[in-house]
Amino acid sequence: MSTTSIDLNADLGEGFGRWRLTDDEALLSVVTSANVACGFHAGDPVTMRRVCDLAAERGVRIGAQVSYRDLAGFGRRAMDVPSDELAAEVAYQIGALEVFARAAGTRVSYVKPHGALYNRVVHDESQAQAVVEGVLLAGASLPVLGLPGSRFLACAAKAGLTPVTEAFADRAYTDEGTLVPRGGEGAVITEPDAVVERSLGMARSGTVISRTGREIPVRARSLCLHGDTPGAVELAHRVRARLEAAGVRVAAFA
Repeated sequence: MSTTSIDLNADLGEGFGRWRLTDDEALLSVVTSANVACGFHAGDPVTMRRVCDLAAERGVRIGAQVSYRDLAGFGRRAMDVPSDELAAEVAYQIGALEVFARAAGTRVSYVKPHGALYNRVVHDESQAQAVVEGVLLAGASLPVLGLPGSRFLACAAKAGLTPVTEAFADRAYTDEGTLVPRGGEGAVITEPDAVVERSLGMARSGTVISRTGREIPVRARSLCLHGDTPGAVELAHRVRARLEAAGVRVAAFA
């Protein structure tokens, strides 16, 4: 089954104070959904407000990118957080971003975990359920973005939330359809032509070649383009242009 429409998302607002990691303004001219850091792995009130304003001006959907409380490790370190604490922290992050989204004349449209939390909820039922409870605690039945086949999306569907499957243009996959852990050999795809062609394959055929050379299914409604990849803006433009040239409609899922 071919996908004729796909969302492009990117992690934005990943700065803190005077430090900025992503070119938010440039990427917001390409993507259709913005995963905005909510202060736990990156981001601060001024950054969150600025990104929400820019996204609203461009009609880009705003998503809350929730994380473990780990500024020093950029949310990529494994942490053991009690379920009730994690649920409260997820709700807190969504609520903080909602303030700035509303001030910009829009709203938070979805939720996506970040980094170590994203990978943890693929298999960990308890942590997955805690994130879902956090979304519900925030007071909105928001769609959630995650890896196909994950416990997170299963828990979300059971709770009445809309699960949205996601693929990664610049990350290597295992034969099981999970992401090769960062730090592992070849975990991040940096060759631009390879990223562009992988993106097209994911969108049109719902497949990708794993690290061992197997063709595996990765049917997804949204495609992530990492904002901290070298040359991220130019690469995002190339991916979008290639998709549209092949007849794939690029549009937000929310």
